[in-house]
Amino acid sequence: MCIRVSRPAAGRGARSSTTPRGEAAVQLTREGFLGLDGSCVVPTAPILDAESRRFNRQDAAWLAIWLVFLAGLAALPPRLEWHKQVILLAIGIVQLLETKIISRFPKRGVSYVILLKILLATVLIDHTGEVGINSSYYPIYYLPVVTAALYCGPWLTLFWTLLASAAYCSYLYPAMEEYELTPEALPYLALRIMFFFLAAMVVNRFAQQSQQQTRLYRELAERLAETNRRLEQAQAEARRSERLAALGQLSAGLAHEIRNPLGVIKGSAEMLTQKLQASDALARELAGYISTEVNRLSDLVTEFLDFARPLHAEPHPADLIALLDRVLQIVADRFAGKQSSGTQEPGKPVRVERHYASGLPLVPLDESLCEQAFLNLVQNAYEAMQDQNADHAGTFRVDVRPVILNDREGVELRLADTGPGVPEELREEIFNPFVTTKKTGVGLGLSIVSKIVDGHHGSIRVENAAGGGAVFTLFFPLEEAVEPHETAELRSAWTVEGARPHTS
Repeated sequence: MCIRVSRPAAGRGARSSTTPRGEAAVQLTREGFLGLDGSCVVPTAPILDAESRRFNRQDAAWLAIWLVFLAGLAALPPRLEWHKQVILLAIGIVQLLETKIISRFPKRGVSYVILLKILLATVLIDHTGEVGINSSYYPIYYLPVVTAALYCGPWLTLFWTLLASAAYCSYLYPAMEEYELTPEALPYLALRIMFFFLAAMVVNRFAQQSQQQTRLYRELAERLAETNRRLEQAQAEARRSERLAALGQLSAGLAHEIRNPLGVIKGSAEMLTQKLQASDALARELAGYISTEVNRLSDLVTEFLDFARPLHAEPHPADLIALLDRVLQIVADRFAGKQSSGTQEPGKPVRVERHYASGLPLVPLDESLCEQAFLNLVQNAYEAMQDQNADHAGTFRVDVRPVILNDREGVELRLADTGPGVPEELREEIFNPFVTTKKTGVGLGLSIVSKIVDGHHGSIRVENAAGGGAVFTLFFPLEEAVEPHETAELRSAWTVEGARPHTS
């Protein structure tokens, strides 16, 4: 197949030609298509991800093949045309710098590379034939066409292919000034253009599928990583639950054994106080100390029993905002010294910021248990902020908003204070029994909070805010979770043993 044109007048004689003087012929060969098409595909990967385009041994091998291919083109006629050698060198440099250009200009780098290749291809065929439209090097346009197919979408690939075809067809105008286009040449010219578009669509289809597969593999890897993380977390929670079960059983038995002698000691101290009356002031004072300390130990035993007692939450649709406001008022009155006993000294005021989303639904809660949990968290925040040297103790921020967590709809509650925060080494263990940052206390409060939240099939986590202070985030689902039979039996066993696992 060839494009034949007849020459009515003397034309340009400065260019060398391998065809007879009266005609210029170009043979379309499979080798030419395969060679140039392969050279376009191999030097670049069809993915724009920088991580997947690292230079490795395979890239080095393809680069060597590409350089050999350019060297072969340089050795083919016309060998003495120095413009051709310079253009081939420029094409090689553009190909080598393609990745860097795209990385340096993420938005327009691909356009720059394709435009450079179209320009160099257009100049190359002008210097490799007596008539540019009949140059044997016309398949060099496959280089920008395939590059566009690898990096761009279907419509943009069609645009760049059309631009490359227009650049090639632009040589028809100077050819028509000196030559006459025969009717047989038009189908061959159209065939060449159609092959440009065919190669573009085939390569683009392959590139799109490759990118889709890469995205699927990346998403699968992310899901596997997330699954592994959750599995490790579940294993840690299972080990923690075993420890809690044993500790809960021990605490329950120990609390019962301690409470009985405490009752005897308290009763004996009260009887001693009544008999001594005013006869011995020192003995009466010591008896009072005994009674006070016994009361403190009794409160401690009560905490142990609350921790060890099986939790049976009975959720009912409740207004979380009203419950929070009630808890905030109770704690504010307590720290303002408005307790009925009048024994507590007033503390520095805390500025409370409320940020409630509008239209919050009712949340299934056991109000008495959740009030106990919220009181514990809010009171801990107030106590953490009391040591600040300022006119007010600090700022306590409450955020409530609807969220979707692990495909479950629910309400998220964030309690943030401006205190010292939770030390990094205690953040993973803060919900374990006997772990506390206070100078006084035994560290059972947050463990009980964790049990209450878990009893509602929710989650709780703690982190430190960027500006300082601790942030407790609680999640309560809007619907009761349906557990598998095996999980329900396992929870039942934990409950019988006196502890419940914490779900984070």
